[in-house]
Amino acid sequence: MKMSLIWLCRVVVTLTLALFLNACDNQKTPSKSVESLTQSTDYVFEPVVKGNKLQFPKDYGSHPEYRAEWWYFTTNLESESGKQIALQWTLFRMATGDEETKGWKTPQMYMAHAVITTKKKTWRAERFARGGIGQAGVILSPFRAWLDNWTWRSKDSSPFPGRLEFADDNMKAILDITQAGTIVLQGDNGYSRKHPLLDIASYYYSAPFLNVKGTLELDGETYRVKGQGWFDREWSSSMLSLQQQGWDWFSIHLDDGSALMVSQLREHGEKPYFFGSRSWKNGKVVKLDNHQIRMKPIKYFSVKGKQFPLIWEIEIPSQSIRIETTAVRREQWLPFIFPYWEGPIRVTGSHKGKGFMELTGYE
Repeated sequence: MKMSLIWLCRVVVTLTLALFLNACDNQKTPSKSVESLTQSTDYVFEPVVKGNKLQFPKDYGSHPEYRAEWWYFTTNLESESGKQIALQWTLFRMATGDEETKGWKTPQMYMAHAVITTKKKTWRAERFARGGIGQAGVILSPFRAWLDNWTWRSKDSSPFPGRLEFADDNMKAILDITQAGTIVLQGDNGYSRKHPLLDIASYYYSAPFLNVKGTLELDGETYRVKGQGWFDREWSSSMLSLQQQGWDWFSIHLDDGSALMVSQLREHGEKPYFFGSRSWKNGKVVKLDNHQIRMKPIKYFSVKGKQFPLIWEIEIPSQSIRIETTAVRREQWLPFIFPYWEGPIRVTGSHKGKGFMELTGYE
């Protein structure tokens, strides 16, 4: 965030979604991806406080006292014949209020996105559900995150090792996911600041070292695949200030075995605010702050009538990193209720690699 979102920011459920689920099933209300995560005084939710220690396995689960959160998974896969296939699956939870009600009146709403991408085509679907009727939710012992028949489950309280399964129209996925490195607490031990001056933050951690294997079925053709995956968890009650426009977020597996996450938050009339990290499987983590990251778009492309920066230069002098990222497929504008651009990228320069990019606030 992917407000993969990257964060509860990515990456996210909107107030518009809440209105959508409370209204007629066939009535859609236009939404803005940034509006869902800005500061709000409508309800009182728990604040994100620096110094709170994240706890596992508890924090694999849901945090209904906060306004929004997500479970976000991406992977770059390769079939036995060498076909490159990227996949994103995200489950979002959002509270429309702090009332303690159950069943159809629960304030907890869920949304899930599934996207599979090759160089020539994108398959995508989204689903919605209330959290109080068993249609969607996240539980521990054992871990299960689901919406309808889209499910990530494991045999204990951790998502890893686990199995992700979903199917919709002409796409189907069954993926086994195992952890190959440690959990990375982003920011200051999981406290991820989103503004240089204001007290706006999320709780944010990642599992950037995942081994993934399984089968995909696309338009009736089956592929056996394997590759590297990335898992993000983020929750908050406000992710952006009223002046911030959106974010540009990157998760990258570099060819030296390290993982890089960098993001910038854009604001009218101000310099972007940067944050990120570089991590290794052995548990080493280097926090990257606002002064260490340099990002700039190299080239924009028109997608669905909108201009998106799809080639970037990222420089981190302290890590001897100077790379260029390029979108594998330009037509990755996802016109969901919460719209955003997200898709796989390739990396060249001082390091080579693969990853994902998420762009929001370009509606």
